[in-house]
Amino acid sequence: MSQAPQPPGAPVVRREGREKVTGTARYAAEHAPPGCLYGWIVPATVPGGVVTATRTADALAVPGVHTVLTPDNAPRLEDPDDPILSVLQDDRVPHRGWPVALVLAESLEAARAGAAAVRVEYRTTGHDVVLTGDHPGLYTPEQANGGHPAVRERGDAEAAFASAPVRIDATYTLGGLHNHPMEPHASTARWADGHLTVHDSSQGSTTVRDSLARALGIDKDHITVISEHVGGGFGSKGTPRPQVVLASMAARHTGRPVQLSLPRRYMAAVVGHRAPTVQRVRLGADREGVLASVSHEIVTHTSTVAEFVEQAAVPARVMYASPHSRTAHRVTALDVPTPSWMRAPGEASGMYALESAMDELACALGIDPVELRLRNEPAAEPDSGRPFSSRNLAACLNDGARRFGWHERDPGPAARQEGPWLLGTGVASATYPVLVSKSAASAHAAPDGSYRIGVNATDIGTGARTVLAQIAASVLGTPPENVRIDIGNSDLPAGSVAGGSSGTASWGSAVHKAATGLAGRLAGRTGPLPPEGVTVTADTARETGEESPYARHAFGAHFVEVAVDSLTGEVRVRRMLGVFAAGHILNSRTARSQFIGGMVMGLGMALTEGSTMDPVFGDFTENDLASYHVPSCADVPDIQAHWIDEDDPHLNPMGSKGIGEIGIVGTAAAIGNAVRHATGARLRTLPLTPDKLLPYLP
Repeated sequence: MSQAPQPPGAPVVRREGREKVTGTARYAAEHAPPGCLYGWIVPATVPGGVVTATRTADALAVPGVHTVLTPDNAPRLEDPDDPILSVLQDDRVPHRGWPVALVLAESLEAARAGAAAVRVEYRTTGHDVVLTGDHPGLYTPEQANGGHPAVRERGDAEAAFASAPVRIDATYTLGGLHNHPMEPHASTARWADGHLTVHDSSQGSTTVRDSLARALGIDKDHITVISEHVGGGFGSKGTPRPQVVLASMAARHTGRPVQLSLPRRYMAAVVGHRAPTVQRVRLGADREGVLASVSHEIVTHTSTVAEFVEQAAVPARVMYASPHSRTAHRVTALDVPTPSWMRAPGEASGMYALESAMDELACALGIDPVELRLRNEPAAEPDSGRPFSSRNLAACLNDGARRFGWHERDPGPAARQEGPWLLGTGVASATYPVLVSKSAASAHAAPDGSYRIGVNATDIGTGARTVLAQIAASVLGTPPENVRIDIGNSDLPAGSVAGGSSGTASWGSAVHKAATGLAGRLAGRTGPLPPEGVTVTADTARETGEESPYARHAFGAHFVEVAVDSLTGEVRVRRMLGVFAAGHILNSRTARSQFIGGMVMGLGMALTEGSTMDPVFGDFTENDLASYHVPSCADVPDIQAHWIDEDDPHLNPMGSKGIGEIGIVGTAAAIGNAVRHATGARLRTLPLTPDKLLPYLP
């Protein structure tokens, strides 16, 4: 007997979970058509210049090597929509690691050996790869990432800061960070009868299809991109990456299928990174802690290939009431790989600095850090003046403080000790915008009583299949297991990219609309359905084209307890607790997983993940998982995620907000604030490794 429809928020089990744990889920590099060639990139070994000669004879002599593509023989591309995709088109080397050749062979081993045998000669130029706060090449861009104005001012922040009784003026420095999804970037491409089919590890196969059509100069109807299973992305797969263009070019050139998977050590130079930032935060307040001035000015880098400006000052436009404010971004173009999206771009970096400065202000005033934040709650979004559709930051702070036992702590620094361990607690707020993009979906009713939903969503580990089935089932009044979900194929109705915590809102709105239309059609029918069933399609172009009069954001609060070894400087996080206000939670099981995943990533940002740009060689030194330390199971402590269910009618039909990124926002600041409470030492550069802490310990 069929089960009853599940209530909203039910902890429905991830429907592709068994496929993943048994290994039957097939990823982009697990498709090997007959006659497949395997590719291996030859990366530039200089940080800047031009290629003067590429000698391929030794590579072609390696048994199994089929072809070596260079700018001399590679197919010509049209004008790609992203300059990083213009590979093997000229002899320029904009940064170390830029692809200068591609070896194709009958086996992966032969391709790798062939790539090692390619001899490339260069004429080098001077290079500049190190970001500083006073770099002479700094300029103010027109926009930061996401279309945000680079500079926003209200009132006179300088004068208000100068006259404030209590002032904080601090600079926070973050190095580059890398996404490192479990599945490296990979593509398998084949041409058949003029049609290109690509299995690509991507966060949006519709976007990949459209980019390939433009770059290759063919109609998008002649391309199918499949991203059925994707092993994580964290933003690095949010736009097409060079491997998909190279695989498609090579398949066209050779007439054979081509598979190209990036070795992990190449990813730092090819698939984007979180740009380093130097952030100056100035807070001016009265002696009761009420802010009069907020100034957040950031410096970051971009590449000479394409401009990407990390929007780290943008959260300060949302968070706290202040009559005077200045938020500004400056950037310099260096000889580095192009930075890009990484989980909560802007918010993760910017809220580390802002929430650390708020803790410094609380310490200077002798006010509880939770209370300080509550005293500066805005009545409307500070910069725009728009009312919030919902804002439950105060509820998150209060509920989190209660659950964590916050008010039992000793407010003084370095007050608790267990043997060599110094104990401390910290808090930080979190925010992330509510984003939504146009999507389309189809809903089909079959004569046997089952339903089928088609939408080109991408499940990068979030449980998209499951929650979309829940949304459709709730509209159609049927159990989720009675709804089949087809996703991850560009031939399906176009869905937006899985990024910006917008997937469920974007795809779910289209699915809800199509399912509602189908339910209406079925309600007016009598008798059995025709053999072909009934199908309704819908898109959300109208809904997403209308600008909301409300400021729509998710909010949260992080509470952390740390122990710092006074002898070694080691930091251990003992417990983490997050409380979030993110609209209606549609699946409590997958939502908790998303919140916790973000919090763990924030732990890595705070304590273990660091990337050094070598000024001589011009590359990121930590370019594998042996040297770039993502948190392991041993690093993850008692970690809890809770939420406050919001009834916000100004969002979408499900009343949901994105949850994929807010978990990382503020986590690093909460940990840093806890380390300060434990030791009395305020460090303003991440990660908080033992070598940085030791000079400040007793």
